[in-house]
Amino acid sequence: MQRRTLFTTAAATALLAAGLPGTSHAADVKGETLSLWPGDKPPGGDKVTVKQSEVARSDDPRFRDVAILNVTQPNLTLFRPAKPNGAAMLIIPGGGYQRVVVGKEGYDIAQWLAGEGVTVFVLLYRLPADGWAAGPDAPLQDAQRAIRLIRAGAKGWGIDPARIGVMGFSAGGHLAAMAATRFDKVTYKPVDAADQVSARPDIAALGYPVISMVPGIAHAGSAKQMLGENPAADRVAEFSADQGVPANAPPSFITAAADDAVVPVENSLLIYAALRKAGAKVAMHLFEAGGHGFGLRSPKAAPVAAWPALFIEWGRSHGFV
Repeated sequence: MQRRTLFTTAAATALLAAGLPGTSHAADVKGETLSLWPGDKPPGGDKVTVKQSEVARSDDPRFRDVAILNVTQPNLTLFRPAKPNGAAMLIIPGGGYQRVVVGKEGYDIAQWLAGEGVTVFVLLYRLPADGWAAGPDAPLQDAQRAIRLIRAGAKGWGIDPARIGVMGFSAGGHLAAMAATRFDKVTYKPVDAADQVSARPDIAALGYPVISMVPGIAHAGSAKQMLGENPAADRVAEFSADQGVPANAPPSFITAAADDAVVPVENSLLIYAALRKAGAKVAMHLFEAGGHGFGLRSPKAAPVAAWPALFIEWGRSHGFV
């Protein structure tokens, strides 16, 4: 896999200075990127004409708050903990399937989990409306490939191949939920030996997730990017993560705020109910207030700021951390 430096030492220092949860356990955040696909050529890109670009979302020097548009080179950014505990987490940022918010919902989260001893991979994934042959399955191709690469390379990274989780936020929560419920779906032809291992995550964590593609419940922007205008009912069901949840879905943790004005909290309720109905283990923490996109940046006194600690305790109860 090709590797290249992503962060500078200055950027890593800025993340440490931000005082994010877990940063007291110093982690190596110099960063390196790992290509998802051989030759940086994802499948089905013959008709893709978009150009990948990066935009800043904040001028605050404490954060590297950026988003990536028109992703053509999906990859993983690796965060190595100072004291690895054998667990690994694939982080999937949100962005309404129009962009990938790798700062707030990627690097922030990675720094926190690396401080807890978790080896973290932040996924930069392709977007469904950019011309890829797989269309709405293009993001899932990248998520499945990422989990397989992590599992196939587990020994080299000091990872337990049975302790690989996926954590996603907003639209990234939809992709994480799809990865946790559609891991047996064949979305691409195998390209190397890594594709012979399972794409099933061992745990899943969903933050204020998009789940349903049903009008009135769905986040309209995400649904339009995924399925276009007026999709057929079977397509809506196929890409609603609460539909067809298998009995062997991994244990899942859900957090959201009831006052979310962007993604209706009904999305979290739907996936919670679907997981329970399937017989999967699931915990959900809904907060009265917190809005959408709170990540790790809520005021410390806000009740919603408790979710990271709740996740760690839940993960510990499932043998993950």
